[in-house]
Amino acid sequence: MRAVEIKEFGGPEGLTVVDRPDPVAAAGQVVIASEAIGVGGVDVMIRRGAYAAYGFRPGFVPGSEVAGTVTATGDGVDPGLVGQRVWAFTGTGGAYADQAVAAIGEVVPLPRDLSAVDAVTLGSAGIVAHFGLAHAHFAPGESVLVRGASGSIGIMTVQLAARAGAAVVAVTTSSPDRGRRLRELGATQVLDRSGSVSDGSAYDVIIDVVAGADLPSFFDRLNPGGRLVAVGAVGGQPPADFGARLMAAFQKSMSFATFSAATVPENDRRRVRAEQFAAAARGELRTVVHEVMPLTSAALAHRAMDAGTVFGRIVLTP
Repeated sequence: MRAVEIKEFGGPEGLTVVDRPDPVAAAGQVVIASEAIGVGGVDVMIRRGAYAAYGFRPGFVPGSEVAGTVTATGDGVDPGLVGQRVWAFTGTGGAYADQAVAAIGEVVPLPRDLSAVDAVTLGSAGIVAHFGLAHAHFAPGESVLVRGASGSIGIMTVQLAARAGAAVVAVTTSSPDRGRRLRELGATQVLDRSGSVSDGSAYDVIIDVVAGADLPSFFDRLNPGGRLVAVGAVGGQPPADFGARLMAAFQKSMSFATFSAATVPENDRRRVRAEQFAAAARGELRTVVHEVMPLTSAALAHRAMDAGTVFGRIVLTP
């Protein structure tokens, strides 16, 4: 099969298409013939070498989510799954390929009316948005700011917060056109990327996909008792002393937390994913696909991610 390897960490030119042996399902696993592969921010961070401390080495195949058809099952897995359309989380990598392997606990059947492209646009992002809001103890009637709303996680957070009855759904984004599109998805207030706004609005909850050097300034945008939850770090790590800004506002009782979907029990992730897939199939959740590209254009997809021109999700297809 074809796969995309990181031959050299750094720029997108380090991604190379190679031939690899077809995968074999071990006990508790399935093999999936890929129809669609999601390109995520974590793939970009790994390719840049930002997570070198976690042991990634040249030859690594990036990609964490795939949708397609089960072609084989390992010991302990119902062979009746062969031929079924599914979405799957492959772990930190392995999805940029014609075929992928996933643990059966990370596999979710797809509704008949949901495409593979839509499934990988929603599958991981929807979970982070749902449980990220829960981690922030968001309640109906509260105001929410989504920092970095133009990516798939931000877009899903906007929709879920609006559906759940947020009084205000504010977003940070980089252009009037993106702001208009986010309003169509449920945003009620649009800020420029720096977060500046003339009326000095503050929020009960901030869901932050970006982190980076500017994270501490967003503590100033929290109401008393407000909560900022970092669900990503596509902008890099915050300053080492970022907590000083939070402590300086001690009397406002604000809080900061991080959130990873890895801390959510497997059964809860599967249940919510199935619910979200069903909602998308009914048209109640909108998936936003920036572009569908062939697997062989993975480097081009990463160049677009690096340039910051992506609105929604890039999807690769074999």
